[in-house]
Amino acid sequence: MNAEQPIIVGLDIGTTKIAVIAGRKNEFGKLEILGFGKANSNGVKHGQVLNIDETIKAIKMALDNCLSVNPNLNIGEVYVGIAGHHIKSLQTRGDIVRENEEEEITQAEVDLLVSKQYKTYIPAGDQIIDVIPQEYTVDNMPNIVRPIGYSGVKLGANFHIITGDKNAIRNINRSVEKAGLYTKDLVLQPLASAAAVMGQEDLEAGVAIVDIGGGTTDLAVFADGVLRHTAVIPFAGENITNDIKTGLGVLKSQAEQMKTQFGSALANEAKANAYITIPGLRGMPAKEISVKNLANIIQARMSEILDFVTYHLKQIGMDNRQLNGGIVLTGGGSQLRHLIQLTEYVTGLPARIGLPNEHLAAGHIEELAKPTYSTCLGLILKGYDDFENNRKVFEKSFITVQVPQDLIKQAAVAEVAEVAVASGEENSAATTSKKRQPLKNFWDQFKNGIIEIFKEEEDGHL
Repeated sequence: MNAEQPIIVGLDIGTTKIAVIAGRKNEFGKLEILGFGKANSNGVKHGQVLNIDETIKAIKMALDNCLSVNPNLNIGEVYVGIAGHHIKSLQTRGDIVRENEEEEITQAEVDLLVSKQYKTYIPAGDQIIDVIPQEYTVDNMPNIVRPIGYSGVKLGANFHIITGDKNAIRNINRSVEKAGLYTKDLVLQPLASAAAVMGQEDLEAGVAIVDIGGGTTDLAVFADGVLRHTAVIPFAGENITNDIKTGLGVLKSQAEQMKTQFGSALANEAKANAYITIPGLRGMPAKEISVKNLANIIQARMSEILDFVTYHLKQIGMDNRQLNGGIVLTGGGSQLRHLIQLTEYVTGLPARIGLPNEHLAAGHIEELAKPTYSTCLGLILKGYDDFENNRKVFEKSFITVQVPQDLIKQAAVAEVAEVAVASGEENSAATTSKKRQPLKNFWDQFKNGIIEIFKEEEDGHL
């Protein structure tokens, strides 16, 4: 364990669950999980915090669950994911004329160029969440990935700017603050998920990350090592659950259970003569539900979500051979049976499930290798991207404590119970929060530390 590395905490405020994960990179650059807790989320709808009190309670419960396994953790600052249908993005172009054209371009000049983009005009009521550089140019040289070290008169770049509704952002910040934490940075969820499930070769090949959460499906499209497009689709796992509830006349809890246990995204793959027996309410006779009917309902809604994905890809002219890496499905909803086949059929692109395990150190809790936690783990990677590029102030007072392995195993078992707790093996306390305005971060999304945010699961694997 590298004691020089800070402990970074990701907080995923989802529609179905809220997750807190604390991690630190080891000497091999892999994340060692030091604490993990989750709780049911009641105050969030379609990725937006609507009921602040309920959200505060859920954040505190997830935090308590994390600390109950590893009481030596001192969690103050967190990286928080943001999603919701209020999220928008736009492309801009920016340039600066350099004062010392003879000198090589420095990081300070790149930071200045990026910071100027925060003055971009956006509609009233919106706020810039992130400014992500795409290709840089130096004078007449295009497509430069890293301009530091070049020399020239004019430094420019194309930018992907992500904006969100001011009130929605305020609600998240208020919930986090009232839960006793400090938001180190807000990260768009699809970018966090992308960081967790992708490597550099995926970025180069061209991929679309489709993160199917509880309340939203988030999309991030990369090609030639550059973020090309982001979008938040306001349909996801909860919509499927509600469709089942309405279409089959069952309780929401029964609909969720049927979806995760017996659901399929392809009706043709469901057995025509298989039935699920649902107990009747208060003496009413039991119900027989056809597995085929269940699959028909799931396929209809999932096809609609994938049609939105295809629409966005067509909008940017990337619905064809440019995406050699195809579609990477992640989030709780990606665990539906036969979803890969349906995705390939609807979009015409190859598909696979994206798991966050390539960034995790050996011996992690199995639960965390599920696509459900891609966003939360990606938030930690985003924090490390800031740390490694000196974009934020990190304090370096660390206390390292051994957590017994049997305690970790008990925690993993307790996690299955419900309001979960589980934790990695080592531990430490640090990164205490100071009330300071976070300097807006500038991060190259080419590194493995690109970050998004929304993933949910809790009620299953939406």
